[in-house]
Amino acid sequence: MNKERRDRLYAILCTLLTIVFIGVMLFMATDLPHLGLATNPDINEVPEFYVEEGPVETGALNAVTAMILHYRAFDTLGESCVLFVAAVSVFILLRIDGTASNDTIVAIDRRYEPVNDPILSKTFLILVPAVFMFGIYITMNGHLSPGGGFSGGAILAAGLLLYLNAYGLANTERFMTSKLYRRVTALALCFYAAAKGYTFYMGANGLETFEEAGIPGRILSAGLILPLNICVAIVVSMTIYSMYIMIRKGGFNK
Repeated sequence: MNKERRDRLYAILCTLLTIVFIGVMLFMATDLPHLGLATNPDINEVPEFYVEEGPVETGALNAVTAMILHYRAFDTLGESCVLFVAAVSVFILLRIDGTASNDTIVAIDRRYEPVNDPILSKTFLILVPAVFMFGIYITMNGHLSPGGGFSGGAILAAGLLLYLNAYGLANTERFMTSKLYRRVTALALCFYAAAKGYTFYMGANGLETFEEAGIPGRILSAGLILPLNICVAIVVSMTIYSMYIMIRKGGFNK
């Protein structure tokens, strides 16, 4: 079988597999309970417990943060790992061909570099710090108000992309390198796993932890929830930025 026929067969099989998968998912959706039905499995005491007891047990005034970073913290760790694996997959699929010359890569990437526009650069000089400050605020206050690591990390990534598109890739890659991405992301994931492993071990054995209740207006409260929010924000912001870099140029600066 020649390459053309093999590629055509591959495309047909992928299409059929996708259609079958969509059909199975639609068939399963028809068996879901109706929204608001009293016998619906999600209408139980768990949401009420999260809202009423979450601030008391976790110290987080934000019920969503209490749920995802305390009661279901390992689920959130899995989501963060999924982001990391997604970024690694993008690296594998879109990495620069080793046979391509550096001059060719630079020439291709220059098409996306910003034009020296004083209005753009001066405007972003004011806007980018404001975006970073807002992302840090959303992350740091996630246990006290709406926000948290996922939304804060997305805002921080937006700040990085704004800076990149305003001042160019060369200036951004002076501090945002592949080595920094790998080390910071791995450190955040390891700290998250170790911190929640500690709290679950202590709780399972009836031992006291150093976690304390959250206090309205006080950022340094609610035990490990604040540092866990920071870890999530780091993973989210780094993953979004790295995917943009890989899609744009196929590689990081070393």
